[in-house]
Amino acid sequence: MNKATDFQQFENMHEEQLPVPKYKLHNWTHFAGLYAAEHVAATEFVIGATFVSLGAKTIDIILGLLIGNVLAVLSWTLITSPIAVETRLSLYTYLNKIAGDSMSKLYNWANILIFTVISAAMVTVSSTAVRFAFGIPAQLDWYPTNLWFVLIVLLVGIFVVFVALYGFKAVSDFSGICAPWLFTMFASGAIVLMPALSLDVLGFTLPGSWADFVDIGNQSIWTGVNSDGKPGIGLVEVIGFGWAANTITHFGLIDMALLRFAKKKHYGLATSTGMLFGHYIAWIAAGIMGAGTAVILGESIVQLDPGDVAYYALGWSGFVIIIVAGWTTAITNLYRAGLAAQAIYTNYSLRKTTMIVGVAMIIVACFPFVFSQILPLLTYAGLLVVPVGAIVFTEHQIFPRIGYTRYWSKFQEYKNSSPAVLSWIIGLIFGFGLNALDVMSFYYLFIPTWFFTILVYTFLAGKYGANKKYPEDEKKEDTYNKAIVKYHEKLEEEEPETVQDISIFTKVLKLVSYGVLGLTLFLAIKTLVASPDEVAYISNRAVFYQIGFACTLIYFISAYWAMQRRKSLNNG
Repeated sequence: MNKATDFQQFENMHEEQLPVPKYKLHNWTHFAGLYAAEHVAATEFVIGATFVSLGAKTIDIILGLLIGNVLAVLSWTLITSPIAVETRLSLYTYLNKIAGDSMSKLYNWANILIFTVISAAMVTVSSTAVRFAFGIPAQLDWYPTNLWFVLIVLLVGIFVVFVALYGFKAVSDFSGICAPWLFTMFASGAIVLMPALSLDVLGFTLPGSWADFVDIGNQSIWTGVNSDGKPGIGLVEVIGFGWAANTITHFGLIDMALLRFAKKKHYGLATSTGMLFGHYIAWIAAGIMGAGTAVILGESIVQLDPGDVAYYALGWSGFVIIIVAGWTTAITNLYRAGLAAQAIYTNYSLRKTTMIVGVAMIIVACFPFVFSQILPLLTYAGLLVVPVGAIVFTEHQIFPRIGYTRYWSKFQEYKNSSPAVLSWIIGLIFGFGLNALDVMSFYYLFIPTWFFTILVYTFLAGKYGANKKYPEDEKKEDTYNKAIVKYHEKLEEEEPETVQDISIFTKVLKLVSYGVLGLTLFLAIKTLVASPDEVAYISNRAVFYQIGFACTLIYFISAYWAMQRRKSLNNG
């Protein structure tokens, strides 16, 4: 086969089916921003409040979430990133290469289920902000109790589906500018409501020491007693959830799709912006905001939804957080679900499969349990895909080290792809069986399930031919990969040079955007430290609400304008 024929073959393939070329790789700053934006979502309000209702203690939260999120960062760095960088493929493409169409279709069905439910949860959370603005009662049951709330969900859901169909790229670009604002608002909300908690517990507005903060936490936020009045979860459970919340993406290897663009393997450490600054700080801040709102309203935190918490912490800016963070995350996950459906039903367009999945998503979103139970839902979703991650890890990392052949099933033309399917099924039975027997905390079920699936797949693959050598096929594979490199070199020569926007006006827009974030944080701190009594506190809080909302509008206008100017230089 000559080079021209090779290149024609690649040109007829979808870009996702080929490894990422060198000229499209990114530095660590790209991933730091990406993970910061992705892992501060509207559901952080729900998860933060969930730890309160589960009865965690203050020290367990502070220490446990730190340890759990550090373990998550290490999981991305040691498990996901090396495979992504070495293969330059997404999990979907690599799994198809390893196990063929049968396994890929089953896995895509699992992804349709997972991402549809996550997207539905985001729509429900966004709807809580809208329902609050119209005075509709909070939805605290697993089913909707107000027809107006259902109507709001339908309208928000239709908007999400519409944008996923026609404007996904614009939403992706917009999501990138949300991260600095989200960090600022989560931190500001916790700072603004701290005086309310301090007044309730200590009798004065400003905690004077770390011991005062711990007292506030133990008495008003993380009390160690759950919503049923019983002893709550401990340090081990908190660590487990901090680690398990993202098993879909690290142990489950979904984030190969992102990290395949990383120049180096250790860029997996960039996930720390999402875990330590995002989840860690955001979950603690959300707990403080939820408890503060409960004090202001004189209600239990379990009687509040994200709309209540966001409004009393941030005023109208809180509505913006709930709506923007909710629907941007919903659109992203709906797009993923549509892609998975289209991979199964190849005769249908992506637009049609996304629309069908979107209808299912809207129906699910009408039931508030999808956001109120997001913590266990994320954990169980992770358990569903962890065996698949174990299979890919085994094939890529373990087989070459024990003398087995990588891609053995492909070399057999997928005549014996059943070991992967069987290993996944057996792994699921094992993991959910452990959960049914209640032998350990379900937050940690992904660990024994991962190791068990590795053993099962190694044994079954060995029986079906992974322990044999395929020298001719391996030689063809090597020739094929070298041809891809040549093809990418050809594309790189044709790639237009990226133009950097160094104009003074764009720099001014950036300065304005970050300046208003600084002003927002300053006003929040002023509310905390310059409120000697309750009257001054309420006055300062009102000023923060008003000016903070104006700062929010100015930030998004200036940041989005600067982004559009940068894009126009390369698109015009």
